[in-house]
Amino acid sequence: MLEIRNLVKQYKNYLAVNDLSITIQGGEIVGLLGPNGAGKTTALRCTAGILRPNSGEILINGWDIVTNQGKAKAGLAFVPEVPSLYELLTVEEHLKFVAMCFNTLDQFEVKRDELLERYDLTEKRRDLVATLSKGMKQKLSVACALIHSANVMLFDEPLIGVDPAGAHELKQEIQRAKANGAAILISTHLLDTAEKLCDRVIILNKGSKMVEGTLADLRKFSGMETSSLEEVFLRLTEGEIAATGLSNG
Repeated sequence: MLEIRNLVKQYKNYLAVNDLSITIQGGEIVGLLGPNGAGKTTALRCTAGILRPNSGEILINGWDIVTNQGKAKAGLAFVPEVPSLYELLTVEEHLKFVAMCFNTLDQFEVKRDELLERYDLTEKRRDLVATLSKGMKQKLSVACALIHSANVMLFDEPLIGVDPAGAHELKQEIQRAKANGAAILISTHLLDTAEKLCDRVIILNKGSKMVEGTLADLRKFSGMETSSLEEVFLRLTEGEIAATGLSNG
């Protein structure tokens, strides 16, 4: 459902993503890990059609995100690390606007009420987005991503700023999407969450893929047969950790 083939993204003299290839089938969750500056967010923004790659292909349900953006985005949902919302709309208006963009108003009212209830936004439904807390804006961003029933889902640090109850619900939501056959790519620094949630992980280093596989694969690769994903990650990236100052939290 999601294929990234030899993706390259360069900013002048800085190579942010270098020859990255990822394939994710339906019903699979893949974690995208790496130190600060490894290229995770750039890769996700290219995949979402926000940034244009210098070269390579990104196929969503067989449609190229560059040459057939409308058809590719019809099945795509993207939750950015920092919500990008229209602050002069109410919560309910924002959900309806997104549903209109994806031509899914026929199922809007049922989906709206489900999502408002699930993310504790019912009492905020008529409030302007500008008045919401950071955590509430993140919840609305997630609800907007889910309003059109996408089957390819991208999450960039989705749990940052969300309270424990909201984080728990979001993890359940991701598991539900997986059970319904969605292909899911998650960038996160929360390694314990990635270990529990992801079927396999990809570790990036300076824009290139360092290693890919299940936790068992990564343990074998690192020679740490009984270690946690956090311990394996720190071992594999210790040089980059020192260079960037990344903490393991």
